[in-house]
Amino acid sequence: MDVQAYRPHAIHGADRIWAETNCYVDVVLELIHALGFEPIAALPFTLSISYEGDQWTFFKFPPFDLFDLYGLELQELNPWNNLAEHIETQVSLGRPVLVELDSCYLPDTQGTTYRHEHVKSTVAVNFIDRQQKRLGYFHGQSYYELDGDDFDLVLQTEGLVHERMLPPYIELVKCHRTAEEANAALVERSIDALRRQLRYLPASNPFSSFAVQFEKQLPDIKAKGLEHFHQYSFATLRQFGACYELSATYLKWLTEKTSKDFSLAEQNFLDISQGAKTLQFQLARAVARNRDIDLRPLQVMAELWQQAIDSIKTQVAAL
Repeated sequence: MDVQAYRPHAIHGADRIWAETNCYVDVVLELIHALGFEPIAALPFTLSISYEGDQWTFFKFPPFDLFDLYGLELQELNPWNNLAEHIETQVSLGRPVLVELDSCYLPDTQGTTYRHEHVKSTVAVNFIDRQQKRLGYFHGQSYYELDGDDFDLVLQTEGLVHERMLPPYIELVKCHRTAEEANAALVERSIDALRRQLRYLPASNPFSSFAVQFEKQLPDIKAKGLEHFHQYSFATLRQFGACYELSATYLKWLTEKTSKDFSLAEQNFLDISQGAKTLQFQLARAVARNRDIDLRPLQVMAELWQQAIDSIKTQVAAL
């Protein structure tokens, strides 16, 4: 693929509330897009996230949905041999490889973690040239290439840095269906996935339990400073904020593809997503300046969530 010619999916456009979601969803979404499929159809899973007691669900595409919608089969790869050789073997067979790599050596993270901080992140490799030391990969919002020293360092071609360093988690992607075949029944399969996800909704309003824990944890968050705030925010506000923006995107698509109107729920989830972004900024200021923060917006989010879920159930029942 041509890095300069590649155009990311609209979900990674400049008009989004959250530029990125999480490393796994972003990369798989772009991979689906690059293979010629419509990734929005696979977003029903975003509706069933919840507050897990100490964090919001780290949302990911369910493998069954990827197979049912697009014929994409994810299989774990056992890294018994050299990582670069494994990737070369699978890519040569037409199978992209999802692998956890160190962002410290991913040049697309320039200005954040590149050559600065060791943070694992999932990429989807679809091109490798071991002789020329070049790697083409999806990461975050787009498609990139790296070469030279970055190739050696990110793939550990000289061996593990130390003996206790564990090999990365790797998945290979097999494609059993063409885009034309998938698109023939894409809306119907997506609605099936939506009905399935509605059975997995939280038993109670997740914002109610989150608000209680947030208030309890707030003194500790403020006391531990901005570094701890970033970790907390990523696990909570950013997760549900980015996820529910994807929910809104899905519901807009569903309104366009069916005879039902999901616009109320779409707007509610957009409001929740924007509210999470605003609350994140307010929390950052509260931590930096040791100030109080108004938690009433969480009650508003709870009401918006309940209205959205009730509306979706009504519309789906009529499909």
